[in-house]
Amino acid sequence: MERSTVHRRRWQILAVLCLSLVLIGLDNLILNLALPKIQTSLGSTGTELQWIVDSYTLAFGGLLLLCGTLADRFGRKRLLLIGLLLFMGFSVAAAFADGSTALIVLRAAMGIGAAMIMPATLSIIKDVFPPEEQAKAIGIWAGTAALGVPLGPVVGGLLLEHFWWGSVFLINAPVVIVAFVVGLKLIPESRNEKHPGLDLLGALLSVLGLVALVYGLVEASRNGWSDPVTLGSLGGGVLLLVAFVLWERHTPHPMLMPELFRDSRFGGAAAAITAISFGMYGALFVLTQYLQFVLSYEPLGAGLRLLPIATMIVAAPLAPKLVERVGLKWVVVAGLVLITGSLALTAGAGIASEGRVLASLALFGFGMGLGMPAAADAMLSAAPSGQAGAGSAVTDAAMQVGGALGIAVVGSVLTTSYREALPGLDGLPGPAAEAVGDSIGAATGVAASMGDGQGQALLDTAREAFVGGLGDALLTGAAVTAAGVLVALVVLPGRKARAAGAAAETHSPHSPGSPGAAQEGESAGKQAAPL
Repeated sequence: MERSTVHRRRWQILAVLCLSLVLIGLDNLILNLALPKIQTSLGSTGTELQWIVDSYTLAFGGLLLLCGTLADRFGRKRLLLIGLLLFMGFSVAAAFADGSTALIVLRAAMGIGAAMIMPATLSIIKDVFPPEEQAKAIGIWAGTAALGVPLGPVVGGLLLEHFWWGSVFLINAPVVIVAFVVGLKLIPESRNEKHPGLDLLGALLSVLGLVALVYGLVEASRNGWSDPVTLGSLGGGVLLLVAFVLWERHTPHPMLMPELFRDSRFGGAAAAITAISFGMYGALFVLTQYLQFVLSYEPLGAGLRLLPIATMIVAAPLAPKLVERVGLKWVVVAGLVLITGSLALTAGAGIASEGRVLASLALFGFGMGLGMPAAADAMLSAAPSGQAGAGSAVTDAAMQVGGALGIAVVGSVLTTSYREALPGLDGLPGPAAEAVGDSIGAATGVAASMGDGQGQALLDTAREAFVGGLGDALLTGAAVTAAGVLVALVVLPGRKARAAGAAAETHSPHSPGSPGAAQEGESAGKQAAPL
């Protein structure tokens, strides 16, 4: 009876989960706009500014799998609410930070809260929605995650026009309060009552491996792929994650069943999500610069011009119906093909190609709306109920690693191509020439300090070079998403995959309602929160 009560409130519960997710989507994008004001106010160095952004990414990406496992063990609702409180508390503290070091530490702490929130939202969806509605719910969840992309610059631009830089952190507080209060009342608790306990060595290997991998990708975007720190971090991260997989195969109580990655739904969908995130984060990284430094829009104007990607909201509800009609493989493939076409279309943009960019963003959003929810639902359906938190964390980790990889690779290609396209800068002083070769943003600053004629000539040259680099960078992104198309074609199951997966789960010893599930002690429905 309690279970049916929970189901009657499932759409309100989804609204709370989506509100929690918006926080994560908005945070980094808003912060990027505030960095110049933070630098002026706190006297931050360039390295400190980078760590103000990256400390959050590092903590968030590194702790996802551990937090998903903790949610399975101690309760998904509990982890979500604790994560919300941590995120709010450290956000408020960050707003009043009096130095760069304090802000870096507080941003890392916010990342810990975010790592608790994100996998909990997806695993709670699996708990409160029946299998036939999970795909639709995940489509809405994924659409909400994408909303942070255009909303971040818009909200950040509005705040920074009227308030000080700390307002970009304080905006989190009222959102958290609403999500916490309503979530406390509506969301039922669920956990694996017979959880065998934490796999401490597996947890340590997963955290160290993910942290090293994300750190290596962050360093690659800053210092290049040949940098010793980059190579050491990436190599160490891969080795640690391989050690994690080997350990999980032999330990009697693994954090995540290794057999999941041999399931074509789970492994193929994880690869698809990684490719989609690669394309999205890589494209947005370069397009925000294009809109601001080539087309000369302020942050608010640039954010408004990213809104066409919100076509994802239109496509996401269509994905479950299409999966039922043509199968998982073809829906994900169609999404990746649209994304690949969008990136190739944008690669041909020139200095005055705003219409082309807006059209390609709409195409990208529609492709992402088809591919991302279908792949995420496949991963969630493949994971046993007792490990819903860990399975959700792998989905989130695929997004984070794909996004970090996209920024690192696409950003690296852009920087290299931009520098090679610049003509000789012999007429500029050494520091100025170095700054112009570093980025289009720095070139804009140097041009502003020169006379009108010389400054405009330098700016035109830098813009031409940037547009050339933009094309190379986005074609690289298109090549990766095209590879994702091939992987999806080969690995993902085709027609009626979801029905087959549901049938398999019904007969699985881990599925709800089966004897194995009863022994596993999944408490969904037994501990519904009072309404």
